[in-house]
Amino acid sequence: MKKQILALLLMMSAVTAGNAQNSQVLYFMNLPQATTLNPALKPAGRFYLGLPGISDISVRVDNNFLSFSDLFADGVISDSTFAFLNDGPWLENFLGSLGDNNSLEPQAGIRLFGLAFNVKDNLRFSLDVTTRADANILFPGDLLRLGLRGNSDFIGQTLDLSSFRTDMTMYQEIGIGASGNITEGLRIGGRLLVLSGVASGYLTNNHSSLTVNEDFTHTADADMVFNFSAPLYFITEDDGSIHGAEFDEARFSDAKNAIPYLTAMSNPGFGIDLGAEYRINDMFAVSAAVKDLGFIRWKRDLSQLSIKSTFEFNGLTMQDVYDESLSFDELINWTIDSLQNVLVLDENPQEFTSRLPATVLGAFGFTPVKFLTLGVLSQTRFKGPVIHQETTISGNLNFGNSFSTTLAYTAANRRYDNLGFGMAFRGGFAQFFILVDNIPLKWTTVTSGEGSFRMPEHWNTVHARLGLNLVFGNRQKEDILPAI
Repeated sequence: MKKQILALLLMMSAVTAGNAQNSQVLYFMNLPQATTLNPALKPAGRFYLGLPGISDISVRVDNNFLSFSDLFADGVISDSTFAFLNDGPWLENFLGSLGDNNSLEPQAGIRLFGLAFNVKDNLRFSLDVTTRADANILFPGDLLRLGLRGNSDFIGQTLDLSSFRTDMTMYQEIGIGASGNITEGLRIGGRLLVLSGVASGYLTNNHSSLTVNEDFTHTADADMVFNFSAPLYFITEDDGSIHGAEFDEARFSDAKNAIPYLTAMSNPGFGIDLGAEYRINDMFAVSAAVKDLGFIRWKRDLSQLSIKSTFEFNGLTMQDVYDESLSFDELINWTIDSLQNVLVLDENPQEFTSRLPATVLGAFGFTPVKFLTLGVLSQTRFKGPVIHQETTISGNLNFGNSFSTTLAYTAANRRYDNLGFGMAFRGGFAQFFILVDNIPLKWTTVTSGEGSFRMPEHWNTVHARLGLNLVFGNRQKEDILPAI
């Protein structure tokens, strides 16, 4: 049961699941999916059809504190060489690279249906249905420094943990879009988002702090609420303390039960995307968009856990594991025991609201020849109090909608060595594409047993997107070089 409690508390940060997958490489490519970044964009092709499960699949794991070089000490993979969990220079290097606030955001999304068509070459309408999920955890660097380095550097100090937050959301999105030219150069567009929540976990941290006492014990002062909308139930002891949690597996025993649960509008929500593009002339264009202005109201299968008290921890940290005075499993068990005693289960949980992480995009394009565009894209994503800024410069080749490719460079996530690549080609009405936003520049050799292989060294963001579109009409033949 203790492991189930731990899994529940970490679920929102460990799930590999995506909100609107914002791909920097995608923006200037001639693909129907580009309108999910800016609904004013008009890709080639009069009619687009996306089939379930193959038209758009996207996975992203994004963090700003842990990279491959922190995992494998001396380039060796084994159960005992996770570098950032081993006492010594590897640990010190890892802790020294932590910022004040550190984030982990796994995401994923899959399009279930897509449709877009032009009316008289000016108006374009679209409809898409997508399953999305998004997990996020934000924590102060001092919390991890205390846990890994030990108490000695923090005696008598009180750590402010109010920035700690975590949430997980899985939902269905129906996007209804339209775009058209207002003037010859100005085009605007919008998408109405109809949202249906499937499951959510959300932490509201009103206040939390941790004091390291002279005897190495910890005094925690917390006012936090965990809200859940998910098919789970909590097991309590006679004294009301929480003993464990179980998922209601009967809800998903067969398709007859699972499909209604996944598609019901029990947790409704709405959102909107807005965009504009202004073509100054044949060579210069500017564009901007605001995405994911929306919310979901959670009403189904509600549970609420709260902590509003001052309580004591025994002060055990990873340093005790390094000293071999206890095992890692014992450390986890002690921590869970302390939390079980202070968690309170609300018998009448309240509905709660979660907001989509809004994104603002701005772009500039320079097209010196018809098939080549040089682009600059700025993307700012707001996730609660956290702001993620990314800037991308790219070179984009678009030969009608027969072939499109992009090479991009992105500065993001405290790193300035991210290369991106995208390629799309069309044969008949079938258009295949693949995008990778973060290709690491530096690779290293690691060994595992008797074998060895190459692996990225500094890599803390992974984003891949691929799919197969059915595109009809407006097939253009472009000269690779301008006619002489």
